[in-house]
Order: sequence, then structure tokens, then C-alpha cells
Amino acid sequence: MLTRRLIVCLDVKGGRVVKGTQFVNLRDVGDPVELAARYEAEGADEVTFLDISASAEERATLLDVARRTAERLFVPLTIGGGVRSADDVARALRAGADKVSINSAAVDRPAVLTESADRFGAQCVVASIDAKWDDAARMFRVYVKGGRQPTELEAVSWAAECVRRGAGEILLTSIDRDGARTGYDLPLTRAVADAVDVPVIASGGAGDATHVRDAIVDGHADAALVAGILHDGLTTVAALKDTMRDAGLPVRMASVERGA
Repeated sequence: MLTRRLIVCLDVKGGRVVKGTQFVNLRDVGDPVELAARYEAEGADEVTFLDISASAEERATLLDVARRTAERLFVPLTIGGGVRSADDVARALRAGADKVSINSAAVDRPAVLTESADRFGAQCVVASIDAKWDDAARMFRVYVKGGRQPTELEAVSWAAECVRRGAGEILLTSIDRDGARTGYDLPLTRAVADAVDVPVIASGGAGDATHVRDAIVDGHADAALVAGILHDGLTTVAALKDTMRDAGLPVRMASVERGA
């Protein structure tokens, strides 16, 4: 079995890390460069920066933060938010990103996934999907524009289309669970993970270590993304990974634990 990853997400606005619930009620939680370095030292497998406001000015700020962060990180760094073209992907990669997350632009023009994968390789292209349960339609509906605008897309079929278009990874966020700390949306995660042949990252809802374990064991995710429970000091990367390891999942422990 491949190593299962724990990814720390840093939502960046105005050059600072913020956190909210269901994409609103944001609060400041710290400096992105310092937080990224700290979480890597604790054993995080990857770090993801998301520009949650996505204005041109914020993108420039995020790329500057990414450059400073990449100088200190040895784990992969993903950047997302406001990426609209393969040229935007190029700028993010030049700033130090290893992967680039594309969300709204892919819905508007799916070819951006193919163009980016053709230029830089599918391993660099992450299709970010924000989904929310639509009871009337009986489906997980895809949302764009930071979770504010519904589309006609159904999340599972859209994920499969993103992979067909060139995405090498899916970052799947449950809007219903975001910041709620009640656990990941396992039916959503499992449905997408079982429908595609690329890694799926579960996002939205982590409240404790058992939720991370369940996202991988029961949700069939390849990785779990966490944010608020770490920022608020409710747990640590090491504690989360201990639970993953105790469940029989292969994980990479922090270098200090390996005696490096």
C-alpha cells in the first residue's frame, strides 16, 4: 500500500493565514511562512496554500509568500486560488510550487486542465472541487467562486471529467463539512475516490484524528487535508499520524522521529 499523506492547508488572505466555517467568518491564525515551516517540522507530508480572495493583488501576494516558503520547505507545496490559465500555472511553479490547484477556471473552461498538463505534466495539475449536497436534486453539486456559486455539475462525474482532461490529483472539499469538525463527508469522498484512478485528497470536516483515519480507511482517500484543528492547537501532526499508523496505514513520520 502506498504511503498515506497528511496535508496541511493554509488559507491565505492579505498575506496572512485565515480560517473560517463553510468559507465564511474568517479569523487570522498566523504567518504562512512560519506555519508552513512548523508543520513540515512536525511531519506534514505536504503544504497547500490557497488564495481565498483570488484578486490579482492577492495572487501577487501569495506568490511572494510561496517564494519565501519554498526556500524553507522540503515537502511538496501546492498553490491554488485565482489560477485561470496555463500561464498562471507557470507563474506558480516558478514561484516554487510543486503542484497547482485549479477550481473555478476548470469549470469555466476545462481545457485549462489539458493545457496545463500538456505543458507541465499531470503530476503538477490538481483539480480542486468544492461540493455541497443538493437534497432536491439528490446529488453532490459542484460550487465555484469560493463556494458561493452553484453549477449544474455533479461532483463525481465532474471529478472523472477532470481526470480525463489531465488532472493528476483531485482535491475534494465538502462545503457542508468545512470548519464544522464533524468528520469528512465519507459518502462523497468514497464516491469520487472509487470513480477515478488518481489520488483523491479529502478536505472539509476534520475534528480529530479518527476523522483523518476514517477519510482514508472508509472514504478511500489517498490523503487527508487538515487546517483548523492544527491552527487552534487541538491536536498535532504527530498525533494525527500516530492514529493513522495505529490503524495500519503506512505513513511517513517526522525526521526527528526517524532519527535523522
